[in-house]
Amino acid sequence: MRLTPQNAVFTAIDTTNLDAAVALGRALAPISGGIKLGKEFFTSHGPQGVMTVAGETTPLFLDLKFHDIPNTVAGGVRAAAKFIKPTMLTIHASGGPAMIRAAADASAEFGEGRPLILGVTVLTSMDDADLKAVGVDSPAEEQVLRLAELAQKNGADGVICSPREIQALRQTCGPDFKLVVPGIRPKGSDHGDQKRVKTPIEAMTDGASYLVIGRPITGAEDPAAAASAIVGDIAA
Repeated sequence: MRLTPQNAVFTAIDTTNLDAAVALGRALAPISGGIKLGKEFFTSHGPQGVMTVAGETTPLFLDLKFHDIPNTVAGGVRAAAKFIKPTMLTIHASGGPAMIRAAADASAEFGEGRPLILGVTVLTSMDDADLKAVGVDSPAEEQVLRLAELAQKNGADGVICSPREIQALRQTCGPDFKLVVPGIRPKGSDHGDQKRVKTPIEAMTDGASYLVIGRPITGAEDPAAAASAIVGDIAA
């Protein structure tokens, strides 16, 4: 049974190197609230690789961003919940109401230990110009709010959003809806490919439920020390 996250920070381990991922997982599990593994790692090593890194107790954010017909997404959620037992699992909110509902209903079959279903709204690497290029004329924040309301209405536990939308989402979706926030960059760190960012303290002050932080931790010379510093700053 996976433990409840001990703090708000989930460290994103984005690598295909199993040994490196295991080392990071072991070093960071006692410090950060949990770890995030995504498509890159899952495609390379599958469920067994995920379990090797996360074990049976470390809180796990499994970021596979399911987006397919409702029946297929429901099957994916059931498989993940049965064999991997993640704390949180992602789908694309743009998959529509029937798909979101199918994912939520499939998760509910697993009772109290079920994974939280989180709808991906607008990727943090995208801005208004990127949305326009794919046919969405609304500004990013407006699209995020639209998709978050859709996700909440159809049974999702929360959404993935950028730090820029936290306050608006709290007003729209209330205090209990989970806001899991990537695009977090400590003050002075490189933004990389992230376009809508804030610092950890800013995001938590705005109302984030959990933060997803990757390269500022895993790319540091001492990842455990970097994670400890971020967790300590938030706690203070």
